Amino acid sequence: MNTTHKPTFGFLVTDVTRLMRKHFDRRAVRFNLTRAQWRALKRLSHDEGMRQNELAEQLEMEPIAIGRVIDRLQKAGFVERRADPADRRAWRLHLTPRAHGVVGDMEQISGELYRQAQRGISTADLKAMMGVLARMKDNLNALDESGA
Repeated sequence: MNTTHKPTFGFLVTDVTRLMRKHFDRRAVRFNLTRAQWRALKRLSHDEGMRQNELAEQLEMEPIAIGRVIDRLQKAGFVERRADPADRRAWRLHLTPRAHGVVGDMEQISGELYRQAQRGISTADLKAMMGVLARMKDNLNALDESGA
């Protein structure tokens, strides 16, 4: 019996995400960073000086897990912890000059991959897709807020 299955929305989103990660990892292997480390560097590059717990929340990671990521990044010379002047118990996270260079290179890799993935797709279609996905995200977040 030969049946043709149309891919569902969930499978397509998952497949696109998996393929993007696979191709990104292949291109970024020369930096010897895990995806979690790269995500942390990327997020810190946009909001340097945040606390470790803030980073964990933004990356949707457990504090202990982000602590290990930051430990490795610090050991590799990408991140430094600085005392928070407002709270002696807290640390602020800052990128080193080495990290700033890597973030720029990784953004180039990411930009090229997205250009390749979007080949043949109109700007209007991309804008509509982003709008639909943003609305779905809002709807799902609203479920969390309502306790549904």
